[in-house]
Amino acid sequence: MTTTTNDEQRQAIFRAIIEAQDAGTLVAQSRTEAARQFGVTVEDVKAIEREGIEKQWPPL
Repeated sequence: MTTTTNDEQRQAIFRAIIEAQDAGTLVAQSRTEAARQFGVTVEDVKAIEREGIEKQWPPL
């Protein structure tokens, strides 16, 4: 995980992933788009996604 992502940034990334998937974007594509949008790696996005699910971040 990049050291530059704080809680607020991680939650914004998580929200973007979930909203994209809810809109019909494929999981892999939503991760790639979020990584590009927020300047992190896809691996970072996957870790953030796991964290968001575990902690039940909105919009879950």
